[in-house]
Amino acid sequence: MAQRYVRVQSQTGQLHYGLLRPDRSVQVLDAPPWLQGQPTEAELLPGSYDLLAPCAPSKVVAVGKNYSDHAAEMGTETPPEPLLFIKPSTAVTAAGAPIYYPSQATQVDYEGELAVVIGDRCAHVPAEEARAKIWGYTIANDVTARDLQRRDGQWTRAKGFDTFCPLGPWIVRELSPGARLQTFLNDQDTPVQSAAIDEMTYSPDYLVAYVSEIMTLLPGDVILTGTPAGVGPLAVGDRIRVEIEGIGMLDNSVALRA
Repeated sequence: MAQRYVRVQSQTGQLHYGLLRPDRSVQVLDAPPWLQGQPTEAELLPGSYDLLAPCAPSKVVAVGKNYSDHAAEMGTETPPEPLLFIKPSTAVTAAGAPIYYPSQATQVDYEGELAVVIGDRCAHVPAEEARAKIWGYTIANDVTARDLQRRDGQWTRAKGFDTFCPLGPWIVRELSPGARLQTFLNDQDTPVQSAAIDEMTYSPDYLVAYVSEIMTLLPGDVILTGTPAGVGPLAVGDRIRVEIEGIGMLDNSVALRA
């Protein structure tokens, strides 16, 4: 099993990065792993911590319509260049945490995606050097208020609500290029989304280089690489699960904020 890097909060409120062991205990690191964090003698036992999103990015850069079948279901062609937008860091939430359905929206959609975690400062990175800047991979759900996206004509509000970027549950260092992404609604046997990640139009390496020509990417920042066809609406009470081979599953439920 690939090493799984996590970010957790202990019962005393302390935040830690660590390595998740098979028995669910966590070996604590002395710094974020992309900042050369090393294992310590400290250990958190199962049940003594809460699993958080595996990083705390300064920004989340997302890519729209990066699978041709999804572009088609949205009634458009694949863009001639990556279509970028930003999700605020405050949208990030953990595996198992609720996605809150905003009162302003009438259609909230799931979008299962592969997320790339940046390991080094990136500015004007040549394409041939981009892969070395990717520290690891995790799973994301680019939750979208589709009615607001259509109404606004730009995507900031529709993509930016708190809890609209579930991320996790952990980061792995390597991933097969043909790993399959699947999304399941309410534990149904048949996925509502299913595609190999190498079906995306612009590869993760290309996206890192492309984004770095526009804005500086910092260690721990995240790029969402786009969603395949099959996006659809969520209702309060729904459970949405995104799986990627070689990583695991990102599971969240939909709720109204109290």
